[in-house]
Amino acid sequence: MTSDLSAVRVRLDLTEASSQTITVTMTWRPAQATTRWQLPVWTPGSYTVRDPVQHLHSLSCKQQGKSVPLRRTSPSCWRADLQPDQDVEVRYQLEARQLTVRTCCLEPQFASLCLSAVVMLVDGFRWSPHHLELILPAGWQAAVPLPHDQGVYHSDDFDALVDSPVHAGCFESQPFEVMGCQHELILFGAPPQGWPPDFLRDISVICEATCRLMQTSPPSANRYQLVLLMLDQGYGGLEHDHAAVLHYSWKSLAGEDGYLKLLQLIGHEYLHQWNVRRLRPRDYIPYDYGGPVVSDCLWFAEGVTSYFDLGLPLLAGCSNQEQYLKDLGRDLSTVLISPGVGIQSLADSSREAWVRLYKRTPAGADSQISYYVLGTAMAFCLDVMLRESGASLASLLRQLWDHFGRHGRGYGRSDLLNAVKQHHPELAQSLPVWLDHCGSLPIEDCVSRVGLKLNPVLADRAESGLVLREERGAILIERVAQQGPGSRAGLIPGDELIALHGHRIRSLEDWQILWAGPDEAVVHFARRGRMAETHLQQAPPSLDHWELSCDPGASPQASALRDAWFRIL
Repeated sequence: MTSDLSAVRVRLDLTEASSQTITVTMTWRPAQATTRWQLPVWTPGSYTVRDPVQHLHSLSCKQQGKSVPLRRTSPSCWRADLQPDQDVEVRYQLEARQLTVRTCCLEPQFASLCLSAVVMLVDGFRWSPHHLELILPAGWQAAVPLPHDQGVYHSDDFDALVDSPVHAGCFESQPFEVMGCQHELILFGAPPQGWPPDFLRDISVICEATCRLMQTSPPSANRYQLVLLMLDQGYGGLEHDHAAVLHYSWKSLAGEDGYLKLLQLIGHEYLHQWNVRRLRPRDYIPYDYGGPVVSDCLWFAEGVTSYFDLGLPLLAGCSNQEQYLKDLGRDLSTVLISPGVGIQSLADSSREAWVRLYKRTPAGADSQISYYVLGTAMAFCLDVMLRESGASLASLLRQLWDHFGRHGRGYGRSDLLNAVKQHHPELAQSLPVWLDHCGSLPIEDCVSRVGLKLNPVLADRAESGLVLREERGAILIERVAQQGPGSRAGLIPGDELIALHGHRIRSLEDWQILWAGPDEAVVHFARRGRMAETHLQQAPPSLDHWELSCDPGASPQASALRDAWFRIL
């Protein structure tokens, strides 16, 4: 490896793939007699403490061939007394058995590594060069969005290294171009039904539409990797400065709107090059890898991105207005019918991501709301109001990019308010209320202003107040609606439904058929292994969801605003 004395050298040995264990060797030359190093406790873009140190073992430290005693100062931190100006070698092993976009998985066929869960941060070396070497099984190739030579990848600092996902194995690589910039599509796996015939072209036009939205070429320039793992199940994405890692299910791809949802996911992560990676809340400049960093601006980072990802296929010519209304209507409907929107504000949803969003339970829907979906609704309201003043949310995002993102400056709530105030002073006064007060978003009013309407759709059966799931032949209660029939009957999440009207229930289909019977049902259930029974009273069909459509009776002013809104930019 390199002989750069100011650098940290990292070697990852992936040759024991069948053991799903990575051997990590880090080498550096300390300047101080006492040195501390730490494995990050979270991954930027995924705002919860995951403590990857739980997968670490066999840690050792050597200097001049001799073992050095280590002191563990916290679950993820170590300290050692070292000789300055002499190379030190730290070695450890990491179990890599979690296949998500934010964790690590090593298998005999491939590796997918999130380096913030692998590489230690050495005190005093955060802003020093880091060099990465991969030891791969025979026949494997690697994809890392870093410059490299002679098998060694080079990063300017620790942040750039751990922001670079590592993928290795046998994969398909396809180049594509975005506004004259060369990108690379990395494909692991393939759908059994085959890829859509225009997949690569559609990816290019989605990315180009994102650039048109931002009115800039991609900030990653010629160094961008789009990594897609096609799985039997799973969904997710994680953004990086020069890459995005996506998981998608071939079953979902084959379903209704499945291809469109994949394009929206690609657009979402591609837009993150601007919004959240480089245009970043001030709380995350620089990242503190040692613990949770609370911010009330995650709604802007994720909600605004989620709002635009719905419209990018329309802007790219891959979708139509009807589909756009269907997708946006789904998110607005979620907000309008969610009980959690009356409990948790948008600002608190952002702040509490660390303890709630990523640790969500089915029952949590009664007391919380995702800043992704509520942030989408906020973005819609902002967009409509800004357009009435001659601006748009797209132009506001570009303004923030020019003032903050281009220069690596972080923003806070006051900066967002000031930017809105330049175009719409009254809106800037309303924004804190929308952020801090539950249920304050004027969704219905904004829908009307832009020449649209919300149409209620009732459920197709009587209301039970229960959300059920089928698990290995058992029908379990996943969620009980507050003040609903199930709650009044004394049922709770985790109860197993055994029989309805005296008939055994073995599937969700059995439940649906039997529930269509008399208004009151005798339910036999098991709770923690003990049998019980209760009476469950049917309620009239409830509102299932809202659908969004164009209002034929909209005023000429609202219709004109709607036409401009459909242009996205």
